[in-house]
Amino acid sequence: MLSHLLIKNYALIDELSLSPNRGLNIITGETGAGKSIMLGAIGLLLGNRADTRVLYNPEKKCVIEGTFGVSGYIIEQIFEEEELDYSDVCIVRREISVSGKSRAFVNDTPVNLETLRRVTSQMMDIHSQHDSVLLGSNEYQLEIVDTYAQNDNLLRNYHADYQSYRAKKTIYDQLQSEAAAMRKEFDYNNFLYEELVKAQLQTDEQESLEQELTILENAEDIKDRLQLAYEYLDNTEQSVIDFLKGAVSNLAYISKLSDQYEQLQQRAQSSLIELRDLADEISSEQDRVEVDDTRAETIRERLNLIYQLQTKHQMKDVNGLIALRNELGQKVSKVLNLDDALAEAKAAATAAYTLLQTSADTLSTSRQAVLRPIETEIGGLLHDLGMPNASLKIDSETGKPTATGVDTISFLFSANKGVKPQQLKNVASGGEFSRLMMAIKYILANKRSLPTIIFDEIDTGVSGEIAIKMGNMMRDMAHSHQIIAITHLHQIAGQGVEHYFVYKDNSSDKTVSRIKKLTLEERIQEIAQMIGGKNPSASALKNAREMLKQRAVPATK
Repeated sequence: MLSHLLIKNYALIDELSLSPNRGLNIITGETGAGKSIMLGAIGLLLGNRADTRVLYNPEKKCVIEGTFGVSGYIIEQIFEEEELDYSDVCIVRREISVSGKSRAFVNDTPVNLETLRRVTSQMMDIHSQHDSVLLGSNEYQLEIVDTYAQNDNLLRNYHADYQSYRAKKTIYDQLQSEAAAMRKEFDYNNFLYEELVKAQLQTDEQESLEQELTILENAEDIKDRLQLAYEYLDNTEQSVIDFLKGAVSNLAYISKLSDQYEQLQQRAQSSLIELRDLADEISSEQDRVEVDDTRAETIRERLNLIYQLQTKHQMKDVNGLIALRNELGQKVSKVLNLDDALAEAKAAATAAYTLLQTSADTLSTSRQAVLRPIETEIGGLLHDLGMPNASLKIDSETGKPTATGVDTISFLFSANKGVKPQQLKNVASGGEFSRLMMAIKYILANKRSLPTIIFDEIDTGVSGEIAIKMGNMMRDMAHSHQIIAITHLHQIAGQGVEHYFVYKDNSSDKTVSRIKKLTLEERIQEIAQMIGGKNPSASALKNAREMLKQRAVPATK
């Protein structure tokens, strides 16, 4: 249940705090005093969109915070699935910054609006006048049937099978649509692929071939210069090595006289060894260099092929050509195996559809089983609510699988004897809609593990004895649910355990919407004013007192 509500800087509300009773709570107030504003704030906790226009003070952020007691309600699984910390007390907070950025938190963990809606939908349900409009839609009527039948698990299974089928059907459809184009392009792609395969391209071979060709094309000059370099280092007449040998010999003679001379001798000896090694390597390199015009021509032909392929396919290197070859190979292979792929995709889609049909049949059977009980229960409640000749008939048709199943549900209603039931939107008046919605909410209340239900003027269009019966129904629902009812009828206001009054405070420069919990005497005065106007008579005050005394008498269904 909602144990505490805090609203800061929202619309006409500077700061509002409310701690409703776990039973039936009544909220009254003059038109425009802020009752709908408070509901709008609660709507933000349920994931409704918001913008900076809701800020009472445009220089401060808006904060809406609800503290819910959820012990005993089976909602731990949702917290686990959303990776949220669960506790018996859940704090939901919504913040709207000055810039208009909105943030939401569940137990201080940031969440997106989808997660917020999923969590809070298990804690609170708001009936607004918009619901009366929704009641005329087949989608909403189907939700009513599913709630009554407690189809949550069946719906989850169906949705999973539906998504699986849609995914596999999409793969099959895409493959079919691509098949014609793929077959049309096959010959060309296969030609390009075979051309690249025939080229037998190797990673980074271009750089290696270009370097080898450069050496072959300059082989004679390279050999000559290597020979000259070798002779400078080591020849029979004069060479760097011979001179260095002399230097080593002279330094060796004096090396015993000083450590410094010994170090110089060692360095000279190391240089001699390095030069001999260098000379040997130059000689070996000279032997390896060959003048091979045939090999050079072979390399030129190979490079010309690579350059032509690069130009043709607009690639900068061999690696790009290899990547293109592999891509073309996949396309060619896909076409060659297209019939098998299509058959496999079709079989997967068919199998998924079979599972979907099984889930759809199970869900449909569960729905069909509750249609007559719903008609009977609502019919009896409408009779109690002053509509003895009203009748509700629920039609059901089955068709192709959709996101909600294979069933189309239609509520057909007649308020008068001898009048054939018709679509709700065509026949129900405001008062009839209110009584029908009250009956629906009443029968659904015990079908859902829902802590808090808020009624926003569900009593529109009714009065007198019917209003009393509506109040009794709310009191009965309050035995197992926390009920918050915004009403303009004294018959309902008198049924509450607690009574809150919303009013405008014009004592400062800017109007502020406030709420206060009424004492017993204040309740008597407020209900008397609802009966007899601003200056209630003694009779109205007496009626108010009697009404509150009767509140202690248990309500009957």
